[in-house]
Amino acid sequence: MKGLYWQQTLTAEETNFVFLEKDNLAVLKDNHVKVQVKACALSRIDTKLLSEIKMEKEFLPVGREIAGVVLEIGKKVSFFQPHDEVVGILPLDSEESGLCEVIVIHEHYLVHKPEKVSCPKAVGTIRDGVRAYTALHYLSYVSPEKTVLIMDGASQFGTIAIQLAQHRGAKVISTVYSLEDKEYLERLMPSLARIIDESNGKYDLTESCLEETGGLGVDIILDAGVRLYNKENETTSQQLLPHKHDIIMLLSIGGHWVTTEENLQLDPPDIRCLFLKGATVSFLNEEVWNLSNLKQGKYLYILSKIDIMEKLSSGVFRPSLDEPIPLYEAKVAMEMVQKTQARKKQVVLL
Repeated sequence: MKGLYWQQTLTAEETNFVFLEKDNLAVLKDNHVKVQVKACALSRIDTKLLSEIKMEKEFLPVGREIAGVVLEIGKKVSFFQPHDEVVGILPLDSEESGLCEVIVIHEHYLVHKPEKVSCPKAVGTIRDGVRAYTALHYLSYVSPEKTVLIMDGASQFGTIAIQLAQHRGAKVISTVYSLEDKEYLERLMPSLARIIDESNGKYDLTESCLEETGGLGVDIILDAGVRLYNKENETTSQQLLPHKHDIIMLLSIGGHWVTTEENLQLDPPDIRCLFLKGATVSFLNEEVWNLSNLKQGKYLYILSKIDIMEKLSSGVFRPSLDEPIPLYEAKVAMEMVQKTQARKKQVVLL
């Protein structure tokens, strides 16, 4: 069975994606299902995380968000029947690439796909949907009357996070780093409370947010990375990011800061400021759902028709997708994804 894999090299900067032919399909166990893959979304491989949890391999499978049709089920499978349309995310320790035509997967990693939702839309939304729910429902609780600041709102994840926050009745402020991104957010409906363009340096993030909130601060901040040091010590792309002190100053009393910065370091004055505000800092790592069996029930609830798939079906979620590509273009597309050069979600049709 042919699939796309990342061949590990001595230097982390190198990306070497190769198509490999696997001779035998995994054995269909009692709680597993055999799925014919129709579409697979490409997401960046977090090699550092895999290394830390001792899951380094010579060849890492590429493509974890899959949608397709159930071909066969194990003896103890209770959720699915043959011919059911399904969507899901392969676990971190999966041996199979989501770009294989047929895969075998445990039933607890799949949910039913609504009939009116296409396979490309399903796989293009599911991962960012999990991240958005983790950030805005479990790590903080977005609700009506709250003000939410979402950094880089025109990104794949930022778009879904904006739509979830607005669906919950929150007032949303977002930052952008280019004129094209600003025009994209201006076309979103319902419209955002404010779009802050940080590409030209004309607008100050702190002043704009405090002006919008009447000086009270923001209830929830969802960043896309932060500057830990002064600008002269950062790369050009990092210089556009807000400084950690600015984010703390923007938090309201009892506010929540959800960060994607895995190397965040806070100084004693920062901690004191958070204490005085009664504010919290949470780290966004959507892989925690697959790292603990105790979270499996909540994880399936998020994926199911009740949450992500239901909101995709009803039009609440409208993902930012690129045109689907054939399998033979997957290698080049994955190289762009791994280097974070793709602004829209890349989906491969099989």
